[in-house]
Amino acid sequence: MKNEPCKVLVVDDERDNADTTVMLLEIWGHQAEAAYSADDAISKAKALDPDVVIIDLLMPDKDGFHLVNELRKHCPTAKFLAITAFARADIVRRSREAGFEKVLFKPAPATALKEAVEAECAVTSK
Repeated sequence: MKNEPCKVLVVDDERDNADTTVMLLEIWGHQAEAAYSADDAISKAKALDPDVVIIDLLMPDKDGFHLVNELRKHCPTAKFLAITAFARADIVRRSREAGFEKVLFKPAPATALKEAVEAECAVTSK
């Protein structure tokens, strides 16, 4: 059974990663938008009211662990997925403690990304 499309915000300071992820999500039928910084993410989250937010954990202006708490204030029903290039046990533990539903590791295979987003879309479908 195909899940319903949802609104996804992709937060990554590496523009190529964010833009590629948005492109894939749109190909899969979702409405997606990229944010390239924490401030950009907060602004776009207020406008988009995303169902799912994918956050790069290690960004220069504000890390994903802090950003997720701020975004929860603006999108309390959104589900959060972490993405990082650092596949370390402490990163996974901190992600779980911060309330991320899943941690994806860069470069995330398209199938893993699609499965994670669509699983959370199914949970948040209205």
